[in-house]
Amino acid sequence: MESEKKTRLSEMMAPYVTAGDLIMARVAGDSAKFYDYVRKAKEILMSPLETDIATTPYDVVWEEDRVKLKHYRPTTEPSLKTPLFIVYAQVNRETMLDLQPGRSVVETFLAAGLDIYMLDWWYPTRKDRYLNLDDHVNGYIDGAVDFILEKHGIDQLNIMAICQGGTMSVMYAALHPEKIKNLVLTVTPTNFDHDAGLLNVWARSLDPDKLVASYGNIPGDIMNLGFLLLNPARLMIDKYVGLLENIHNKDFVENFVRMERWIFDSPDLPGEAFREFIQWLFRENRLIKNELVLGGKKVDLKNITMPVLNIYGKYDHLVPPAACDQTLSKIGSTDKEDLCLDTGHIGIYVSSKTQRQFGPKIIRWLTERDEAPEPAKEETKKTASKKKKAAETAVKE
Repeated sequence: MESEKKTRLSEMMAPYVTAGDLIMARVAGDSAKFYDYVRKAKEILMSPLETDIATTPYDVVWEEDRVKLKHYRPTTEPSLKTPLFIVYAQVNRETMLDLQPGRSVVETFLAAGLDIYMLDWWYPTRKDRYLNLDDHVNGYIDGAVDFILEKHGIDQLNIMAICQGGTMSVMYAALHPEKIKNLVLTVTPTNFDHDAGLLNVWARSLDPDKLVASYGNIPGDIMNLGFLLLNPARLMIDKYVGLLENIHNKDFVENFVRMERWIFDSPDLPGEAFREFIQWLFRENRLIKNELVLGGKKVDLKNITMPVLNIYGKYDHLVPPAACDQTLSKIGSTDKEDLCLDTGHIGIYVSSKTQRQFGPKIIRWLTERDEAPEPAKEETKKTASKKKKAAETAVKE
């Protein structure tokens, strides 16, 4: 009886023993390959790596307080008559749009003949603690717009906006529609009343008053940690496993380091603007409900009557489609288009697949709507000139 039990046990364990033998044999057989893998990895990690980001040449043409306006140097003859003003989010840096040669939105736009200006929010200091949304929308964004309009002697420009910068640009477009010819929104949340993303659930549970009272400006490292915890398996484990699997590939390692440099370049967020953004948008959803007031004026989305292209990612865990797909139904424009791409929040700008869709689509869309900008009216020129002089005086002081 005992021998029969042993026989049956051996038969039951046979597949597992065989599998174990195969695994051990594979490890033994791959030892030479593993040694070669480690040797190549060491050579790559000990060699000089090309990991610079934002290498496309530009000039800073306007400044107010910490905020700067970049103008990228043209690489070809302009193909569009209307300049493009890009507004990035304050979370992380605008360098995402120029991450590396060959995979750069800025590079793609320049090659197509677009005249590009980009807002750089820079790094807030303690004195920025009390700057609110009105200061950013009707102050910095409007100041940069007026500078570009005056420089080119025109009344309108094109705006392309990203994420939180897109939300602020929607506010700006509703308050100053006469200054915008075409509006391109990318991964731009306008509806915050949904549970499609963990970010929304977390943000609604925050007490922004206590956070700002404790920190003043909200530390970028805290924000960055929160974003990583939204998907820890992928953002804190899988990507490093992927690095180990490809550490013998120099191109992969260089691209990995570039992305890490961008991710962990996290500016602090101005305290009061953060408080208003969380309370008025995430918790009260005022923008999409036409209940937001900035600078004493109602932000009425029906005032947005210029052509609008609204692009977002199907798999975006930060700004899911539910945050973006109501925008066009709330604005006053008759020329409007939604485009949902099969990608995530960052992939929409850097993945090789969407690089073939994203930039070319925007270029075609703007080209189809590009007409000679009207000369700026004398009154507009005088107003812009006054703002420019006031900004220069503030910088000197």
